Amino acid sequence: MMAAGPEWVQDILGPDYQSTTLRVPARDGTGDYRSTLVRHRPAGSGSAPARTGGAWPPREAGAGGRQVLPPVLFIHGWSDYFYNTALAEFFTSRGHPFYAIDLHNHGRSLDSVELGGYVADLADYDAEILAAHQLIAGAHPVDAAEHRPAEQLADRTGVPTPVVLVGHSTGGLIATLWAHHHPGLVGNLILNSPWLEIQGGAAIRRAATPLVQLADLRPLMRMRVPERSFYWRGISDQAYGEWPVDKSLRPPQAFPVRAGWMKAILAAQQEVASGLKLPMPILVLLSAKSMLGPVWSDAMLHADVVLDVRSLALRTLSLGDSVSLERIEGALHEVFLSLGPVRHEAYARLERWMRGYVDPPA
Repeated sequence: MMAAGPEWVQDILGPDYQSTTLRVPARDGTGDYRSTLVRHRPAGSGSAPARTGGAWPPREAGAGGRQVLPPVLFIHGWSDYFYNTALAEFFTSRGHPFYAIDLHNHGRSLDSVELGGYVADLADYDAEILAAHQLIAGAHPVDAAEHRPAEQLADRTGVPTPVVLVGHSTGGLIATLWAHHHPGLVGNLILNSPWLEIQGGAAIRRAATPLVQLADLRPLMRMRVPERSFYWRGISDQAYGEWPVDKSLRPPQAFPVRAGWMKAILAAQQEVASGLKLPMPILVLLSAKSMLGPVWSDAMLHADVVLDVRSLALRTLSLGDSVSLERIEGALHEVFLSLGPVRHEAYARLERWMRGYVDPPA
């Protein structure tokens, strides 16, 4: 008897989106991690995304209308969840199956606001991302080298389905390390303001490390860091942004920062700094500038108010030998949530990179 497939239900984003629950054993053996996988399946075909700021012509799906382009898996940032429908529509309009995962204790998978986003090791996310990949691979078996449907191949034994892995902010750091640990499962890596380095660079990271060593004794200790809603103000349609961000799924001031979590971030950033030599082509998108001041300014609607983009840009040199860096004037921390003209420019650069590195030969 064949095992039952996942149960997909209509997602909160509407009828073109479905979601399913993933459960994997927790690394500490205390139970299960619950995450949520979301997919975009448009009712019609050939429709261009509404919010990219431009029209993106749909791409051919291959002979007989079968899907032959690699699927996309998106990983959100810390305290966040997936809601950027325009990003999904960009990829599906080009013929890429699109999926996004709400990691455990985030967004749709949030079990505890007080401990929201807490992990003691970013490797805690590995199993749920792998479970998502396995589900996607089962639905879209695409050959790694030739991008041909599985039924056209004589033998696919041991051939993985490579995904286009997309990560934002902390999700970009998680995606980077997951690609490092599972290089055969990632064909291309797209990083949107990835948190590859602490503000101020390696010297600040080294100086901060002793401050979080007490995490071994008090991992849940809440650290004293500024709690600001500047980023939320720039994206939410309840403030100055354009996006319907659910406060119950993405709190305006983010989750509490705890010592054990900060230690996990610094360890992950040190792993990146040591040099990863990732084999796949990588695209990194950043704002052209940061504004990290303590007082709100309308100029923050045109800058990264979360991370130091200069430190991030320098750290991209540690990723691999095929890295494309795009600095976008006026972009927010989440580049694809920026104002219309800036968003259009970001999608244009993404389109250009994908034509060079992701699209199969004509």
